[in-house]
Amino acid sequence: MQIEDYVKAGKIAAEVREMVRTKDWIGKTVYDICEEIEGEIKKKGAKCAFPVNTSINEIAAHYTAEPNDPLTIKDTDLLKIDLGAQINGHIADTAVTVCYDAQYDGLVQAAEEALGNAMSMIKAGVKASDIGRTIETTIKQLGYKPIANLSGHSLEQYTIHAGKSIPNIWSIGGFSLSENSAYACEPFVTTEQGGGFVRNGQIKNIFGLNSRKKTKNEEADKLLDFIWENFNMLPFALRWITKEWEEKKAKELLDFLVKKKAVQAYPVLIEVNEQRVAQAEHTFIPNENGVTVTTAAP
Repeated sequence: MQIEDYVKAGKIAAEVREMVRTKDWIGKTVYDICEEIEGEIKKKGAKCAFPVNTSINEIAAHYTAEPNDPLTIKDTDLLKIDLGAQINGHIADTAVTVCYDAQYDGLVQAAEEALGNAMSMIKAGVKASDIGRTIETTIKQLGYKPIANLSGHSLEQYTIHAGKSIPNIWSIGGFSLSENSAYACEPFVTTEQGGGFVRNGQIKNIFGLNSRKKTKNEEADKLLDFIWENFNMLPFALRWITKEWEEKKAKELLDFLVKKKAVQAYPVLIEVNEQRVAQAEHTFIPNENGVTVTTAAP
């Protein structure tokens, strides 16, 4: 395990996240936001671990900008920006909720506080279910609801969701944190009127490689190779391939690869009662004395 790469990626991701937190995004399109943030990650010497997510209001996760996406941030929006940096496939995954409407400050605060309380209890051997309990208790004491079917996750080289889940509610069983393994913890919070769950939406604009098996379609196979060489098994967006393929063609080829199950399309996740959602996230590595939060604020 390359601790140095995780730490380096985390430092870059944290610097970019703190820039995101303080910037005024009102009137900006999600396309401009994604391009600017991804540009910052690259400028600082990392690659993007996945397309920047700009999930607004009741959309909890997995919305990224389409090419030239005109969707614009309003002063009433609750904007979750989830970003990832990677060095040699070692990932830092972090998120912040930007809010310009004071009535949702408490929601944002609940996500941040739940994350802080979770980080303060972590060391090797701690049970994931106990982290979930801490997150759930914190959120409920503040008068909000955790999203039960979203969770943090273990990280491995070139793999964002590496099989283990860190829940946002108390759950039976689960695993204990291993020393020197990387994980992401990401409380999602909704209002008391929320259902506390997300469902899949219609939009799918984040993709990931499933298989490198050839499809016998020359152009599609060329795209498969391009995806593997540039993104490995990490998620990507349509706008990342329109540099090489014209947009309409890129879309056709992607649709074809999704049908062939060579590529997976991830739907946006929407709060079941369409209530607003806030998110906060850190990447961390437990050790016997405590924890290295790789994405801690600089």
